[in-house]
Parts: sequence; structure tokens; C-alpha cells
Amino acid sequence: MFNSLADRFQNVFESLRGEVRLTPETVEAALKDIRVALLEADVNFKVVKAFVNRVRDRAIDQKVLDSLTSTQQVVGIVRDEMLALFGQGATGLSKATNHPQVILILGLQGSGKTTTSAKLGEWCKREGRHPMLVSTDVRRAAAISQLNLLCESAGLRVHDPGGSVDPVQRAKTAIDEARDFGFDTVIVDTAGRIHLDEELMGELEVIRDAVKPAELLYVADAMTGQDAIKSAGEFHRRVGITGLVLSKMDGDAKAGAALSMVSVVGVPILFSGIGERLEDLEIFQPERLVSRILGMGDILTLVERAEKAIGERETTRLTEKLRHQDFSLEDLRDQVDTVSNMGSLEQMIEMIPGLRRMNNSRNDGDMDQGQLVRTAAIIDSMTVVERRNPAVINGSRRKRIACGSGTEVQDVNRLLKQFSQMRKMLKMVKGANVKRKRAGARRLGRIGFPQSIGR
Repeated sequence: MFNSLADRFQNVFESLRGEVRLTPETVEAALKDIRVALLEADVNFKVVKAFVNRVRDRAIDQKVLDSLTSTQQVVGIVRDEMLALFGQGATGLSKATNHPQVILILGLQGSGKTTTSAKLGEWCKREGRHPMLVSTDVRRAAAISQLNLLCESAGLRVHDPGGSVDPVQRAKTAIDEARDFGFDTVIVDTAGRIHLDEELMGELEVIRDAVKPAELLYVADAMTGQDAIKSAGEFHRRVGITGLVLSKMDGDAKAGAALSMVSVVGVPILFSGIGERLEDLEIFQPERLVSRILGMGDILTLVERAEKAIGERETTRLTEKLRHQDFSLEDLRDQVDTVSNMGSLEQMIEMIPGLRRMNNSRNDGDMDQGQLVRTAAIIDSMTVVERRNPAVINGSRRKRIACGSGTEVQDVNRLLKQFSQMRKMLKMVKGANVKRKRAGARRLGRIGFPQSIGR
């Protein structure tokens, strides 16, 4: 979503780095490019004007202009002011004061409310909570069925009293059931409309007054730009939302909604939807997003996704296999699934500083998401014996594997060659570690320590 904006910012900063000393004129030229980049990204024009003015006031300070690191200081100023657009960083849901804690999910039809409700339930479960969900969208029968199906796949409890068509009653009985059975969180998926209308807002006000929610979360489709900001502002005026959830942040639309929402609406962004799976809901952390926009990467998020995708037990098992040089094509297949569970390659590339710009200059397709799919298909087309001992794969077997995976023989050859090179590198790494340990043991022996200490 932020690729175009990130590229524009990188071009601006590279032009500044070419200057030996910054002057008010060079700063003004850079600010002009930044202003155009933000407006093209569909950021609210009032937000852009205030942002550029604040950066100008700080950047043309004489101490900055005379500094030997003036360019770095300007980058730091831009980063600070972009963080200011998001206000104080949030930490997810507020601490519960009532039991159960009630969360109303609001938004227009098509913004992803129902899916976000299920994602939030999954997030609560990962956080050690015990959520129950209920849909009050009685006018759209598919909404209730959709929530039931999503929650069933995730093992989440849904309150669905058959025959009840009163949205307020459905919400209240869900709270009663949650209290009786020990559920600490009730997520209420409310009705939406294609456009705002008085009937919708009146219904939401009645539900709000009846259940007294601790959180009123507005789900905004990040791909709708300024329209999402206008509707969020109206919901806040009528109902009083406490936080925002930006859905479809993995799309390729402009990033204006994310950068404008907090400044215009006046409430924080709490969560962002980064994919279609129920696991793809993250706490919104503005400092990480800004780092990605400015080309600084986001290693922390990448590490967190890796830890979640791999798990401690799998990490231990993989470490043992690498230590004993027992890494097979079966293990490689498992790692392909692990990488896929971490999100798209495009998202991971954005998190590694400088890698996305390097990838943009390449034309060999090394970063192609389809390469993972082809690798998995090739390995799946092998027999168990072939996966564990690739040396048995002769010419006829390669033709069979290529035919079964829908690829070419060259693709199979390339994978086997890369795997062979990988195993050689692992062997070299292990050999280097053994030599280093032996050398350390000899040094300890020379100064009087038993050599067993260095083993």
C-alpha cells in the first residue's frame, strides 16, 4: 500500500544527501516534492499543509542548516512529524473494567466489519482472553451466517439465538450468556449500510446505550481513502467511537486514509488488517509503519511474525536437524509453508531496510511470490524416498516430477541445485564452528585451563 509513497520519500532524501550543505532553498524544494507525494497518496490537504509547515519550521533552523549531519536531521524531523500524525501509540484494547468487556464493531457495509470481528476474536484468544461473538445485523441474513462460519473455523463461541430479530435483544442476551459461562469479552458485530442514514445511526445509539460498551471500534476500509475519513467522522460525532481499525492494509491502494485518519477524526488507530486470514490482525504500531515508509525497514515486526509462524518446538527441531546435517527436502517444504504463513513476500521485503528498492531494480524474479508456490509443488510431486535422498533423482524422475508439479525440468534442476548448495553451505558453517571451538580449547589449555571447558 505504501510503496509509491515510500519511493517518493526515498527520492527526496537521496536528493538531499547529494547536498554538501543544506540551504533554505534546497529544503523548500524537498518540501515541495514531499507535499506532492502526500497529496498524490490521497492524504487530506489540511493535514498535508500543517505537516509541511511543521517540517519547514524545524528544518530551516540555523542549527540544522549549519550541522554536518543536516540531511540526517531533516530525515529525523520528517519521521517525528509523521509519527505526530498518528498521535500517541496505542496498545490494543483498553483494560477491562466491567465483566464481560463489551466491544462494538461499527462501520459501513463492505468495509470488512464481520471479518474484522472474527479476527478480533482470534486476537483476543491469542492474548489469553475468552471471547464470545454475536451479530446484530438481522437485516442481512448472510452476515449472521458469515460470522458463524468464520468463528467455527477458529473455534470461537458465537451467540446465535434462533428466531431473534431484535438487534438490541441479541446483544443483551449475548452478554448474559457470556457472564453465565465465564466469557470475559463480548464482540458485537453491528449492521452497516452502503451509505450513512438516520435509521442506522439511531439503531447504533440504542445498542450502545443498552450494552454500555467499553470500546466502539470503527472499521475503515483503507482502500477507500477520504470517504473512509468522512464516514468515520460522522460515526464519531453521532456514536462516539473510541478507536479505529484499518482493514485491507495489504492492498495496493493509496495510503492517505492511514496518514489522515487520526488527525481528522481525533481517535487512535488500534488495529490494522494485513491479510485475509483470521490471524492477520495486528496492533497498529505507527513507529514501525513510518520506518517502512521512510525506507528504514521494520525488523521487529518481521521477527515477531517469524516467531509466531515457527514456534519454539519447531525451532528446536530445525536446529537439531541443521546441527546433524539432516536437513532434507521435507524440511525445506515445511519452511516454505512457514514463510507463507508470515505473509506475502512483498510485505516481508518492505520490512528489510533497502531490500525493496534493490528488488525494484531487479528483473530476474527472485522475489516472486510464485516461486514459493512452484517450490512447494515440485517437492510435493516427489516420493518420500526422493525428498529424503535427492541423489536418487535421475533424468526420468525429474521429468515425472516436472509433469506432476506443472513445471519444467529446468525448474526441478534449479531447485535441486539450490538445495545442494544450501547443504554444502550448512556443512561449511558447521565445520567452521567445530574448528573455532577446537582453537578456543587449545588456547584455554595453554593458559592452564582443562581443555574440556572449551568443548
